[in-house]
Amino acid sequence: MISLFHPAESNIPAINNLVKLVLAFSLFAAGLVSADHGHVDTDTGADIDKLRPYNAEYRTTARGLRLTLQRELKINADGIHTLTNGGKLLVAGFLEKSVFEVAGTQIIPGSYVYQGSGLLNRRREVHFTPGTDTLRSLYKDVWYDLPYTEGTLDRMSQQEQLRLLLLNDPTPKDDIVITVADGKRVKSYQLVFIGEELLDTPLGPVQTLHFERVHKDSERSSNTWLAPAWDYMMVKTVHVEDGKPVEATLTKANIDGIALGH
Repeated sequence: MISLFHPAESNIPAINNLVKLVLAFSLFAAGLVSADHGHVDTDTGADIDKLRPYNAEYRTTARGLRLTLQRELKINADGIHTLTNGGKLLVAGFLEKSVFEVAGTQIIPGSYVYQGSGLLNRRREVHFTPGTDTLRSLYKDVWYDLPYTEGTLDRMSQQEQLRLLLLNDPTPKDDIVITVADGKRVKSYQLVFIGEELLDTPLGPVQTLHFERVHKDSERSSNTWLAPAWDYMMVKTVHVEDGKPVEATLTKANIDGIALGH
């Protein structure tokens, strides 16, 4: 294993892979409803299953490096949802935060901030303004005005969007379109439903839904597994690029204060 206490220049590719995991982690874990997934209900008075507060811990690996990610969703009395995700090595760390509201089964994004430290030192921001057709995005110290269309989300809030939709319509569709404001562009992705799989996890065996993200490059692959019994929480995700896998696995979690698994 590569030493974390005396990082050499050769450690940089491994750390960069962890950066890719952190950023990709937000993109192939969930998605936004497509036209064939059904109606998105914004009626807050409807009988709707809501997101619940949770804490989760993920073990990630890339080229011998290991990083523990801590993820938490908080919901205040005013209905403001704050989702945080972060991790730290001795040589690098990061924290990302998404703030959003929920109307029915539709997430209304507010802001997203990613801040790295040490060897991961970089910052990204996305800010949504209600009633406008543009959004603001900070990428490599430059601000961009990007076109906004209904349903566009940030890297993190889009994960909760899929969970919210599946909580209220548990039949997975063959494909899901993701629309995300990312860097200096608004990007669309496609997730394909592969099937149901029973996974052995550190929390015990659990039935999952397996999705794969479609890539134009055949050398890249991204797969994620969500657990219906655990509010469709992501239990595993694997990204392969240039033949090198980067993996995140759920190791500990609670929903509304109740521990999952054993």
